[in-house]
Amino acid sequence: MAQGQHHIIPTRTLAAVFGLLLFLTVVTVITARIDLGVINIPLALAIAGSKAILVAWIFMALKYDNKVNLLVLALGFVFAVVFLALTLADTELRGNIGITEPGTTELTVEPVESE
Repeated sequence: MAQGQHHIIPTRTLAAVFGLLLFLTVVTVITARIDLGVINIPLALAIAGSKAILVAWIFMALKYDNKVNLLVLALGFVFAVVFLALTLADTELRGNIGITEPGTTELTVEPVESE
């Protein structure tokens, strides 16, 4: 498609994507109320990423746009995933470095003998 042309997306497609976004929102609310342990954050990010891709692909018309714009979106998504993965790995794997036992945080001062 040449630059400057506009593609009209059928109303049926827009309604279907809107319904899917509403469904994913309900799934987000339901999964937020269930304790899934370590799966909570990856699942929430996967649902949010799916909704973002749907919005960009259909509502922002990247499906019909120049493929360079799709490449920019994909690279941005890849970098966001890498940075989030590194951040989550850092916070999950750092352990208890620098944390002292309860009751040992007070500074102990030795009394000075006067002459």
